Amino acid sequence: MRRTWLVFSQAVTVALGGLFVVETLKPDWLPRGGPVQPGATILQAPAPLSAASAAAGLHAGGYSAAARRATPAVVSIVATKMARRSPHADDPRFRFFFGDEAARPQAQTGLGSGVIASPEGYLLTNNHVIEGADEIEVQLVDGRQVRARVIGADPETDLAVLKIELDKLPIIAFGDAPSLQVGDVVLAIGNPFNVGQTVTAGIVSALGRNQLGLSTFENFIQTDAAINPGNSGGALVDAAGNLVGINTAIFSRSGGSMGIGFAIPVDIARQVMEAIVSEGRVTRGWIGVEPRDLTPEIARSLGLPVNNGVLITGVLQDGPASRGGLRPGDVVTRIGDTAVGNTTELMSAVAALRPRSEALIAVQRGERGLEVRLVIGERPAAMRRVPR
Repeated sequence: MRRTWLVFSQAVTVALGGLFVVETLKPDWLPRGGPVQPGATILQAPAPLSAASAAAGLHAGGYSAAARRATPAVVSIVATKMARRSPHADDPRFRFFFGDEAARPQAQTGLGSGVIASPEGYLLTNNHVIEGADEIEVQLVDGRQVRARVIGADPETDLAVLKIELDKLPIIAFGDAPSLQVGDVVLAIGNPFNVGQTVTAGIVSALGRNQLGLSTFENFIQTDAAINPGNSGGALVDAAGNLVGINTAIFSRSGGSMGIGFAIPVDIARQVMEAIVSEGRVTRGWIGVEPRDLTPEIARSLGLPVNNGVLITGVLQDGPASRGGLRPGDVVTRIGDTAVGNTTELMSAVAALRPRSEALIAVQRGERGLEVRLVIGERPAAMRRVPR
């Protein structure tokens, strides 16, 4: 018995020693159990959201619900200027040098966008989109096409109102532009480069942009949402799909978006549309002065106790300001309840007043502050032009 146990223990010792040698010198000779391990860890994307969640626009970082709500009310506009016959068309020398094609009249076509603002068929767009057009064609997202007529235009804000005759029109809800803040998410909707309706996203980059030379009265929303040629007149909407602006212009050296776009706030667009629909035109206040921004240097040279306001450098003879007693050298600091700190604010505050109404204007005349009561006039039509 003892002999058998010694043989067994020796055999186990030899086997373990052999296993140790093989494990050390030739581990690949030994079989390995269990599943084979992969060479890389793959992160599997989560399953798509349910249809209900997708309908609620709950994609991470997505605004599908806002886009779905607003896009049906954004239209494409094709504005055509009829061909004009060249006055030199019958001159054989003109035909010799420029050919018969140059003598033939050529139609001009412009592309833009618009927003259906009411169930009656009123559309908002930019004045520069339809200016001088003989025919205006509107195409809806659902494929319907219809001819539009111009109800009125306001070049001083670069807005125009069109009307189409169709049933069951999708309309956009107007948002609250004054509540916008820098950093708020916005979507730009339009038909850039005529590729079809497109939605781009960005944020509000700045508010109250003016002195850009785009129109007479400027108070633009600046955004980095891509706005390209063809987007003019389209919608700028908030994250809920409500209209907050009318896309108007871009700053670009290439013709394409560089992340600096401008939109007219919807509250201004609404005022212009209501005035055009009800009266056929936009009337604005006017007082007949030549204003200039008051700088600290000018204030010191004139010995003025104020640094904010607008210096009046000229007063139109027999105009509202002249009749009310305003003089050159006066500094206007307030129009009614609105403080004014530069010429743009002065023009906007005066333009907002109704013609033939009375307004109290706060003035700094030398070291003395006083108030002047004016009867507001109507801004002359000759002044209603867009700076170029």
